Amino acid sequence: MSKAETIYLKDYKAPQFTIKTCDLVFELFEEHTQVTNLMSIERVDARAKDLLLDSIDLEVVEIYLDDEKLSEKRYVIEDEHLRVLDVGDAFKLIIINKIYPQLNSELEGLYKSGNIFCTQNEPEGFRRITPYLDRPDVMAVFKTTLVADKERYPVLLSNGNRESNFRLDDGRHGATWFDPHPKPSYLFALVAGDLGVVQDKFVTASGKYVRLYIYTDRGNESKCKHAMKSLKDAMKWDEEVYGREYDLELYNIVAVDSFNMGAMENKGLNIFNSAYVLADEDTATDANFMGIQSVIAHEYFHNWTGNRITCRDWFQLTLKEGLTVFRDQCFSADLNSKEVQRIEDVDALRERQFVEDASPTAHPIQPDSYMAINNFYTATVYEKGAEVIRMLHTLLGAQKYRKAMDLYFDAFDGQAVRTDDFLWAMSEAGGIDLEQFKRWYHQSGTPKLHVDEKFEDGKYSLTLTQKVPKAVDGSEQKPYFFPLKMALLDESGKEIEAKTLIVSKESEEFTFKVEKKPILSINRDFSAPVIVEQSHNDYAFLMKHDTNSYVRYESAQSFGLQTIESMMRGKPIDEEFVKAFGLILDEEKLDLSFKALLMELPSVSAIMQRQEVVDFEMICEAKERLQKHLALTFKEKLLGIYSENHTPDSKELDAQNIGKRAIKNRALKHLCALESDEVIAVANAQYNNSVTMTDRIAALDVLENSSPEFSAVALGHFYKKYNRDTLVMNKYFSILAASHRDGTLDRVMALQNDPAYNELVPNLVRSLIGVFARNYKHFHAKDGYGYKFVADKIIDIDKINPQMASGLAGSFKIYKKMNKVNKKLMRAELQRVLSEPSLSKNVYEIVSKILKV
Repeated sequence: MSKAETIYLKDYKAPQFTIKTCDLVFELFEEHTQVTNLMSIERVDARAKDLLLDSIDLEVVEIYLDDEKLSEKRYVIEDEHLRVLDVGDAFKLIIINKIYPQLNSELEGLYKSGNIFCTQNEPEGFRRITPYLDRPDVMAVFKTTLVADKERYPVLLSNGNRESNFRLDDGRHGATWFDPHPKPSYLFALVAGDLGVVQDKFVTASGKYVRLYIYTDRGNESKCKHAMKSLKDAMKWDEEVYGREYDLELYNIVAVDSFNMGAMENKGLNIFNSAYVLADEDTATDANFMGIQSVIAHEYFHNWTGNRITCRDWFQLTLKEGLTVFRDQCFSADLNSKEVQRIEDVDALRERQFVEDASPTAHPIQPDSYMAINNFYTATVYEKGAEVIRMLHTLLGAQKYRKAMDLYFDAFDGQAVRTDDFLWAMSEAGGIDLEQFKRWYHQSGTPKLHVDEKFEDGKYSLTLTQKVPKAVDGSEQKPYFFPLKMALLDESGKEIEAKTLIVSKESEEFTFKVEKKPILSINRDFSAPVIVEQSHNDYAFLMKHDTNSYVRYESAQSFGLQTIESMMRGKPIDEEFVKAFGLILDEEKLDLSFKALLMELPSVSAIMQRQEVVDFEMICEAKERLQKHLALTFKEKLLGIYSENHTPDSKELDAQNIGKRAIKNRALKHLCALESDEVIAVANAQYNNSVTMTDRIAALDVLENSSPEFSAVALGHFYKKYNRDTLVMNKYFSILAASHRDGTLDRVMALQNDPAYNELVPNLVRSLIGVFARNYKHFHAKDGYGYKFVADKIIDIDKINPQMASGLAGSFKIYKKMNKVNKKLMRAELQRVLSEPSLSKNVYEIVSKILKV
């Protein structure tokens, strides 16, 4: 891996040439595709003599410079580049090359998903299609013509608006598309296939008529209704909240099975992983429906925050992704429950990003170097990036934030910009100095905020001390600037005072005049992505009385964590926590989805993050013991909650029915710890009688972890019914890969030979291998077989799809915190991966950072 080059932000140089227009012709055949690329190019740097284009695995046929066919003496094919020698100030360049999409298992550039031609060009896939200045700061106007067999590929799509269709005499046909908006090559897309379609329309606030199309495999059209509704809701929301209208005559979405990411915001032609488009009550869970709503909105919102204004370079990735995640989170909160949405967003951040922040792969939301840019499509860039935008929203307030966004759009429309340009708009319109705030963009790790309280003579003092971790390289980092929402409560839970503090120093004191010692409610709404440390707590009180839903949830989680950690030290179960849990069960006026969250015990990941040295056997044993104690203590209450909310024939997607399913399945999950015939019978009846996938999956999970006999029957029935539906089979494989029963690894290994499993489909790899790598009990088993299995899969899959392989390698990020036994086993497997002679730079970068090679 000596050739694994590190790219640094400090080495950025502006392009020497720019491409004004790009006219592409794709002649699609079964054996190959021929690409004709006509570019109008201008020199920007007068010192540049040669044009250096990015080019990977391309078979160059002919090159023409201003209509002159070039001999091989006029160009050089180098490692990942095509150099055209001695060009002029302004010229036209035609390149004809061949590619082989049917052989492309990396799913970057042009490839085939089943029988569908499709593309994925972000971040650097376009260079696998045709030689190009494949960088986000080169923006051109694209025209694209596709030619293909009419019977096999009746649908031909690309960016922008359709200009024309035409037929040829040999059974082939074509379509030409034109996108009037200059864009970088990573936003280019094409699709060709025999597809079904769902159509609709949207009329913008200014009266513009926009045609909407969602394409999918024939037979799945009925599963696109929720996605179409979500799209229209997103278009309306963006007009109302951000004043942004759509800017083309039509908007296309295409769903494909083989896709490395969730979706891609290509201008006017979004290509989606089918998991985020297709849904109906029989095949999708409530979480699937919510996920579709969020991702559809996310890609649509990119039209302005990512497409109209894009990144100057890939180090600025959070500029579009963090901002757009914040936008989609707000959209989902406005359409559903703000309280539940906020808690779920924070949970996702902690489960993924906090773990990343504490690992050797930690990086700022704007990293300063990378080997493989694909490795930086991370929770840090996305979810932590969104939290940084949320803090800006809090600091400015809604009105100034909207004013700042309007300034950003007006000032930078049609440009490729930096995070500093965005922060300029926030500072200029918000009237706030953000110089210290910029540290959120350039420092890594999760800061801790230590809280000390003092009350004397009617004066309450709050001392806040920032504990900023060192960077991965060991260098010191400076205190952050952030808003901290807090409140002081009296003994009844009434707010004495509520305000947003501005924290900016390593240590500072805030004082309040009060008659009696108050109860502190801190980091309300998770106003800053920090870990709060308190010397003492009032968790039980806040669980019951706090009016801020996030603090109530956080208090329940913190009390649960404290209880489990105490049990791990050999102490008995804290009956005060048990009592507080019971009070939650008794509350009748709570939103059901929120109550289900309050009933949730801390995850194994959350417990692990607080341990200096991690031993998953000890963590799992303590959590399972607490869950069983709660189930025994509150069995009748839990059964009552289940019975009251179990409506097996209901499949409505309104808040009430979603809440009823959430809370009854949470109760069933707790009862599962009893491993009793009564609970197994309840779960089995739920599987057999319910009409929603949400209820079936919840019941299957309980049966798989409680009763091998009932599980075998139910899973057999499930497989027979759904084995031809890839999206549902993802759920099937996930249940088996996450199982806590003995023999799980053997079953996972055997499932690789199942006819429904295909290692070339990323969703299936994620659902079987990826889920097993998050199965703390079996992946971290002290025999080391879990590590060996996943390491073997990293090596195998790296030869097919390096992006998927590096994702699996991330499951070893916890290495440095493991106990001696597991650490030794992990290290042996990681070193074996690293010793592979043909290892991709994607995997090398992740593994070498974990081992600090």
